[in-house]
Amino acid sequence: MAFTDFPEQTQGVTLLQRSLQRGRLGHAYLFSGAELKSLEALARTLAKTLNCQQPKKSGGAAMDCCDECAVCRKIDGETHGDVHWVRPESRSRIVSVDQMRELMHAIQLKSGEAEFKVAVIVAADRLNPQAANAFLKTLEEPPPKSVLILLTTEPGRILETIISRCLRLNFGGEGTRRWDDATQNWLNRFGEMAGGEQKSLLGRYRLMDVLAARLTEMKTSVEEELTAKSPLEKYDDVEKNLRDRWEDELKAAIEAEYRRRRGDLLLGLQWWLRDVWLHTLEAGREFLSFPDADSSANVAKRITSSQARDNLRVLEQTQRLLFTNVQEGLALEVGLLKLHL
Repeated sequence: MAFTDFPEQTQGVTLLQRSLQRGRLGHAYLFSGAELKSLEALARTLAKTLNCQQPKKSGGAAMDCCDECAVCRKIDGETHGDVHWVRPESRSRIVSVDQMRELMHAIQLKSGEAEFKVAVIVAADRLNPQAANAFLKTLEEPPPKSVLILLTTEPGRILETIISRCLRLNFGGEGTRRWDDATQNWLNRFGEMAGGEQKSLLGRYRLMDVLAARLTEMKTSVEEELTAKSPLEKYDDVEKNLRDRWEDELKAAIEAEYRRRRGDLLLGLQWWLRDVWLHTLEAGREFLSFPDADSSANVAKRITSSQARDNLRVLEQTQRLLFTNVQEGLALEVGLLKLHL
């Protein structure tokens, strides 16, 4: 992908290209947004633009990549020796101090073939304290011709000492968020069920069953998609330590992507609950996230605006709990039972 393939990120891309044109590219960036996948694509495009063999130029400065040369293809395949990626490992989804030390060593080495060495830290909010502190000196004094890019969907979880040393670019906000068809269909179904009489405990557990079934489908889909892309599926005859590493990376990637999709699903539910609250305030349909859904209006007839606000707080608390070691099913069950429906 090239920068022209991000029409919805005009502001952030324009700021990057303006820095490229003026020769004032920062040494460290924090890319924040709604989806890690999109942020990774943007970081990859910047790495390609900096090192492209046939870049698109303006005033003599590279403004975009060709997306076709050998360097661009290597960076796309994550096989370029001067573009490094760090992702959370193990089931705990933590970026460890050992990973960061390995990255810092690689960044300090002389460039092999690229004009710029690039390091991308995916889910930088998962840096543990030791890793974050070890990274600070490199962040303050990176080697010449190097760019560090941190990616996060939760900038609030990153240490202030790290944020203050990066140029921050936000790519997309909640106002432009869209849900895929499967998520939209599920939200419609959940809303219709919740819009019915939900005073009984049985009715509430039926909602829990619908949520649990959707999460199971998502987890299975993520496992199938990422396993198919894993080098484990392509190479059988590899050394045990390399296979173990690939297995750990696959487990971590599956957990990270599942949590991201689960967060999107619960965010959609939060926006539906916001519609319930707006209905209790008799706000206009132009303010609704799901203006064609009658279910939120049905719930609003049964509860007060104060109870509707409480629903939003409950879901926010549930989201925060899910980032701890709490058991997923228990956190969701408690959250659903607390909702006023």
